[in-house]
Amino acid sequence: MMTTNTTTPEATGQGEQILAVDGLTVRFRRPNKEILTAVDQVSFTLNRGEVLGLVGESGCGKSTTARAVCGLEPIAAGSVEFLGEQVSALKMKRRSEHLLGIQMVFQNPYASLNPRRRVGSQIEDGLGLNKQSDAWNVTELLEKVGLDASDRTKYPHQFSGGQRQRIAIARAIGTGPDLLIGDEPIASLDASLQSKVAALMRDLAIQAGSGLLFISHDLAVVRTIADQVAVMNRGAIEEIGPVKSIWRNPQSDYTKRLLSSIPVADGMGVLPGLNV
Repeated sequence: MMTTNTTTPEATGQGEQILAVDGLTVRFRRPNKEILTAVDQVSFTLNRGEVLGLVGESGCGKSTTARAVCGLEPIAAGSVEFLGEQVSALKMKRRSEHLLGIQMVFQNPYASLNPRRRVGSQIEDGLGLNKQSDAWNVTELLEKVGLDASDRTKYPHQFSGGQRQRIAIARAIGTGPDLLIGDEPIASLDASLQSKVAALMRDLAIQAGSGLLFISHDLAVVRTIADQVAVMNRGAIEEIGPVKSIWRNPQSDYTKRLLSSIPVADGMGVLPGLNV
């Protein structure tokens, strides 16, 4: 795999390094006993106040990488360090206090919310994990994501898909995370909402002083919100670097093919609204 663009998030100097993934390898055993390598020698870093986009086609290992970072998948080789401590697979699905600093927003917002509880109480659960004395309250978080204070008394089924995803983001941000992971968080939303929700995640993560690992197969959206981008193919990283460098001078044939598939308005390979 090509890794010609070698500038990594660590090199940008934006803030404290919060995540270091080194040679991460994840394997699964299929029913026929065959061993499948889902993630192969993946390495990247992420700093506080930075957005790293992890992109690639479906099945390339993006979500498995995210789950390994959270401790939801066992690691066959390599390491994941979060705030200087090793992340290992969770026992009995219980998270250590240290790992509460990692919060994930999933693709399906309805599945991630309890349908039997009012959204206000679910956001309060997140606030209960926040150790900051000046943590947001439920009303502030709802307003931050474009909802009304009165929405706190409603149930998830009373909201649209886009609104439910905003609630999931509010709950995650309310915990005061050091690392926020979006695992295809816009894939199930209408096209008209995708960019807005992605931008919302970026803005709130940066405002909260978090790092954001944003996973998506939508390169056009990632291009508008990310500082760095890592392109995955068949479980490995093809290349990684600043967004502008990857778009202007992709080194991997796979990356070139992905970029050529993005619709553009001006025929010049540049998306409207982005200065690259």
